[in-house]
Amino acid sequence: MGEQRTSTKTIVAIGSIPLIMTLGNSMIIPVLPKMKSELHLTSLQVSLTITMFSLVAAFAIPVLGYLSDRFSRKVVIIPALFLYGIGGLLAGFAAALFANAYAWILVGRTLQGIGAAGTAPIAMALAGDLFKGSEESRVLGLVEASNGFGKVISPILGSLIGLIIWYGVFFAFPGVVLISIILTWIFIKEKEKSEKPPGVKKYFQGLASVFKHEGRWLLTAYLAGATCLFTLFGILFFLSEVLEKTHHIEGVVKGLILAVPLLVMCTTSYVTGSKIGKNQKLMKRLIVLGFAFMTISYALLSFIGHLTLFIAVLAISSLGTGLILPCVNSFITGAVGKERRGFVTSLYGSVRFFGVAIGPPLFGWLMEWSRVGMFLSLAAFTLLVGLLALFLIRVNKEHEEGEQDRRPEGKREKGRVGMLKPAGGR
Repeated sequence: MGEQRTSTKTIVAIGSIPLIMTLGNSMIIPVLPKMKSELHLTSLQVSLTITMFSLVAAFAIPVLGYLSDRFSRKVVIIPALFLYGIGGLLAGFAAALFANAYAWILVGRTLQGIGAAGTAPIAMALAGDLFKGSEESRVLGLVEASNGFGKVISPILGSLIGLIIWYGVFFAFPGVVLISIILTWIFIKEKEKSEKPPGVKKYFQGLASVFKHEGRWLLTAYLAGATCLFTLFGILFFLSEVLEKTHHIEGVVKGLILAVPLLVMCTTSYVTGSKIGKNQKLMKRLIVLGFAFMTISYALLSFIGHLTLFIAVLAISSLGTGLILPCVNSFITGAVGKERRGFVTSLYGSVRFFGVAIGPPLFGWLMEWSRVGMFLSLAAFTLLVGLLALFLIRVNKEHEEGEQDRRPEGKREKGRVGMLKPAGGR
């Protein structure tokens, strides 16, 4: 019973980490118009507070992933959380005290981006280190659900805090971070490394070997995850514009409406992660099914104008995203052994961040071009990615559900590389 309680506390601690990264962009979006007017900024300048955070995080993620492999996950996660909180304080105090606060806010957002790079991707690797079999998939589902839950509550929290003072969101970051630091410090106990980590040259030679033999399916998995985040944030950007300009819905009500598709994704991610275990055949089917849902949803949305019906059909794409992400997470964390898992999952996190970064501007351009063309293009793109997943990812019959958990540690490590094979074999 005590072991179960300890495991639950560990899972809660791991789940708190990706929540931090999600709040970084989503919580300040509702206060951007007020920031723009108070600091006399242009649209480009205010958008840089989002872009700077995302791009810095995208480039820093692989570096911190390597460091987490070289040393330990907590050695990276805890300082990253502190840096994230410090960046929020710097931006908040600058906005409160300085007349020309914009440059300092960008510095604070840069620090937050670096800190965010050491959160969710490292948490995925940590889950792969500490849990095995169906429990690993369940925890990874929780990590994705935590990410989604952060997306659900952050616009609402940002709107509520913005009613008090617009820069209050920056001071909210350290408070949330402190909770995660305490949970991580106390309840996450990493296993000691059984052997000395490989040198830099040997480490990257091993990674090169992984991508040489497993590159087609692994890159397809990366593309699948990035596509989900790219379409998710792009659609939210589109919906935010439509709610304000067409339906004249703003503030907390707008945040609640935006939360509906996110809540569907969050719930589906948690249920999917708790059910898939290590059943790779099921994972692949759910990935393909998820992209089918997204394709159908986007094709239908090109012809729907009524808001309630639009949200209902959009929820179908969110359901698809919730099916895809936990399965992709499980595949990627199991692609390599513990000593290189941090880099591989961090590179995946970096790709997802680029998806987030390009979503809003690309959707903005597509919206000006053609609403129908935008949704039909999305449908065609998600169909293409779904077909790539169908043909390039093939389950290796040697790895039936639970088999890796029964193997000796050394053999299990060897079996991780090649968990899936590209169609046609190597």
